[in-house]
Amino acid sequence: MTNSHTKENPIIVGLDIGTTKIACIVAQRDQYGKLKILGIGKTPSFGVTRGEVSNIKLTTDAILSTVAEAERQSGHKIKSVFVGIAGQHISSKQSRDIYTLSNADDEITREDIRQMVVNMHRVALEPGERIITVLPQEFTVDNNHNIIDPVGMCGSRLEANFHIITGKVTAAQNIKKCVEKAGLKMAGLFLEPLASSAAVLQPDELEAGVVLVDIGGGTTDIAIFKNKIIRHTAVIPFAGNIITEDIMEGCKLLKPQAEKLKTSFGSALPSETHENEIISIPGIAGRDPKEISMRTLAHIVNARMEEIFAQVYFEIKSSGYANSLNAGIVVTGGGSQLKHLKQLIEYTTGLSARIGYPTSYLAKDNKEEMKHPMFSTGLGLVLDGYKDYNDMKEEQKLEFYPELFEVAKAVEVEEPVAADFEEDFETTKVQANVYTEPKAKKQNLLQSMTEYFKNWFEDDSVNGDFN
Repeated sequence: MTNSHTKENPIIVGLDIGTTKIACIVAQRDQYGKLKILGIGKTPSFGVTRGEVSNIKLTTDAILSTVAEAERQSGHKIKSVFVGIAGQHISSKQSRDIYTLSNADDEITREDIRQMVVNMHRVALEPGERIITVLPQEFTVDNNHNIIDPVGMCGSRLEANFHIITGKVTAAQNIKKCVEKAGLKMAGLFLEPLASSAAVLQPDELEAGVVLVDIGGGTTDIAIFKNKIIRHTAVIPFAGNIITEDIMEGCKLLKPQAEKLKTSFGSALPSETHENEIISIPGIAGRDPKEISMRTLAHIVNARMEEIFAQVYFEIKSSGYANSLNAGIVVTGGGSQLKHLKQLIEYTTGLSARIGYPTSYLAKDNKEEMKHPMFSTGLGLVLDGYKDYNDMKEEQKLEFYPELFEVAKAVEVEEPVAADFEEDFETTKVQANVYTEPKAKKQNLLQSMTEYFKNWFEDDSVNGDFN
């Protein structure tokens, strides 16, 4: 490896447990802050249905196989992973809180904001639901509206809007059980559409207003941003798998044949294909080959993609931001690779569109196949993992990355035995400085607040639910 495994620059592992595949990405930041992918494991997923674990053993076995491949490629023993959560059970709501300060002359502090976030965790939920994340939006300080970060201001009354993301407790329990049965520690749990957003969206898009659409195997995840703030999230229970099933039924094919047909020849627009283009598929059990028109295939794909993006547009309208999304739609995930999808999206929604590749945060010397949209979520989990690692307390870092602290301790005990060894002493000081904790970087309010509620497993009261 070109970079050493240190406290400041650990190797982070993202584990994307999807409906059609389980992907494990081992990566490390280089000196420019870009990700160098050290290894990728990818295994078909048979124990996950529409983003939720439906078979513990099959999912655990797939995780073991995926992690083993990632370890082989990277040469790194994987002990802890940052995991994504998605599925139809994910929902979001808006809420508002009012906080009265004791003295109007006192400055608003991070602790005041944290207390408001804590209050949001007391909102009423449906039975079996749990809050995943509470994300602050705009604040109001004594009738001064639309304040993004009120810390340092003076006031007596603080109001705020919050975006609350919830999910089923059992869904997280099952994910955690599979990860632990595979002999791994779960360092963090993140919402998958937010992870994908971190990998493919640009700062200018987040400011201008953008919709992230992640088309996976079992679900299509949506996240809407404006002024760099998450405004709306949703999950549509249709994605790549249902298109494959439609092709199986419409063309009377086996699932592997239908999947190959979709990925190799699938087009979202029938008008862009020719009727006289024919695809020949080998017959089943020695039967004659089956001939399928490209136009027929495109009609099958188009019908389902139009349905998916009609629901995407419904979510956009429901968010209230339909007329202020100046950066349009960014579509990623394995399902984003259908031919002519960009044109279909623009026809269906009236918004500009682009395909999101996770290239902006990758080092240039990574292999091209690692820049595929199917790895957007996994790479986003690594990026979010670095943010989470920086926010961890020392005891949390020691729990998940003990080898880093063992190395640091070994260096720190090296001391000179006599004043005559001035040169050696200077060398030891330089070595020890490599492991000195860096000064905390200034965080924006969103990063600061999510440090408290990144996942369900940091709260002592929640831990009892999962043990």
